[in-house]
Amino acid sequence: MEEAPRWLTAEEQTSWRAYLRASRELSFALEKDLQCHGVSLSEYELLSMLSEADDGRLRMSALADLIVQSRSRVTHTATRLERRGWVERGPAPDDGRGVVVQLTDAGRQAVESFAVEHVESVRRHLVDVLTPAQLAALGEAMGAVHTAYRADPTTPEPSECPTMEL
Repeated sequence: MEEAPRWLTAEEQTSWRAYLRASRELSFALEKDLQCHGVSLSEYELLSMLSEADDGRLRMSALADLIVQSRSRVTHTATRLERRGWVERGPAPDDGRGVVVQLTDAGRQAVESFAVEHVESVRRHLVDVLTPAQLAALGEAMGAVHTAYRADPTTPEPSECPTMEL
């Protein structure tokens, strides 16, 4: 016999919907502010992770894990950035099957120029909206969500999910 779903209480539903709406609005606002500079949030995030990495380079798989995107999406983003001269791709030195993404000098200049706008956008749309205690609680809560996600063996890989046919 199948167990009945644990439906959300009215209070839980209110919090869940507030999270969904605000997280989407925040992403939309951050995306819009960066688009004014000709870069998307996912492009900026990829460049930012590379700028913080040793020697400005990461394996494609590690980059996908850091920015929580599929490897194919990271490949498409890297292709766009490579066309702009901001990154270069090449074989991993320790494994010919792996691919390394390297930030170029032009890419470093680009991410440094976008960082000013991005940080101001994060402040305007999130940090300055919350009290320090709310921001700390948000960080703690999202850390718990991240830890639970990583530890949940029931989270299927997309390839394991049945497709919906309409």
